[in-house]
Amino acid sequence: MTMIKQNDAENQLPNEINSGFQELSLLKHLRSAGITKSMGFSCGALLKLVFCLIFQHRNWFQLLESQRGTNLPGKDAVYRFLNHPGFAWRRFLMFLSRDVSCRISRLTSHSRVKVLIIDDSMYERNRSKKVELLSRFWDHASNSYYKGFRMLTLGWSDGHSFLPLDFALLSSCKSQLQGVNPEIDKRTHGYRRRKEALQSAPSLVPSMVERALKSGIDATHLLMDSWFTYAPLVKEIKQRGLDVIGMVKNTNQRYGTGQQKRTLKELYQIAAPVSGQSKNVLRVIETTMGDLVVKIVFVRHRKNKREWLALLSTDCTLDADEIIRIYSMRWDIETFFKCTKALLKL
Repeated sequence: MTMIKQNDAENQLPNEINSGFQELSLLKHLRSAGITKSMGFSCGALLKLVFCLIFQHRNWFQLLESQRGTNLPGKDAVYRFLNHPGFAWRRFLMFLSRDVSCRISRLTSHSRVKVLIIDDSMYERNRSKKVELLSRFWDHASNSYYKGFRMLTLGWSDGHSFLPLDFALLSSCKSQLQGVNPEIDKRTHGYRRRKEALQSAPSLVPSMVERALKSGIDATHLLMDSWFTYAPLVKEIKQRGLDVIGMVKNTNQRYGTGQQKRTLKELYQIAAPVSGQSKNVLRVIETTMGDLVVKIVFVRHRKNKREWLALLSTDCTLDADEIIRIYSMRWDIETFFKCTKALLKL
């Protein structure tokens, strides 16, 4: 009887969804990530239903109350599937994205630059009260507090396509509103994710990058915003075989020039002006950050022509225009955040 209901539920799905799941081998990636069930509706059937529900702009209560709800699984079955602490959802995402990136790479030139991008975005849960590790954060864009998490995301891009590879929902030790469920099994993936949520974002980036590279993701650079471009993290990423290109804040961080240590503002004053057709590049200088040799490109601020922005690159073989071109690929993750919030309500 369960098999009949499961088949009826899957037959209600659009043909495009079924063919897409088969083309991307999603069921194989579920099994590879250890996401399986021994009885009831299969994990594949539940994933298809959840996937379609997002694009129908309906919740489970509305769907179960409709005429099609007779042969669908109950909401408890779906919640158990999504919240199971033993399911490695991050591994599933990595396997799926690696497969898709390989398909994309076969269709593009081998000389095309492929990069990893790291950034975080707010994940709002303002109506929640009892969600584990729920915290209060300050949103710099709206200048207001929100309840929820920070979603740290690692993505892959070739300049035309973007794929999310890894993610971590970050809580806060200082402004935490809820603690961890003490009954959760400490041997599970879910418990490790909860411990990870209490760590700082920069401390998680090296392990996320290492997992991506070990899984077979092809990339040469890691792009990051000024929130992440600091010497300790840049050094760790460089040790893992990736070059870093990132925006640099005008802080008290010192850079080496000969026997002297200078701030970013002082570097701008001694850097040689760039002459040429590019009006955006103001000055370029090679310096050291710790024991790393880096190239810093000073570009014109679009909104305030009298100000400048600084881009740092550990790949000193690139010219200024190429550094700017590669860094512009970081905008792909901003577009990803906007789309997931607008379309998927994340």
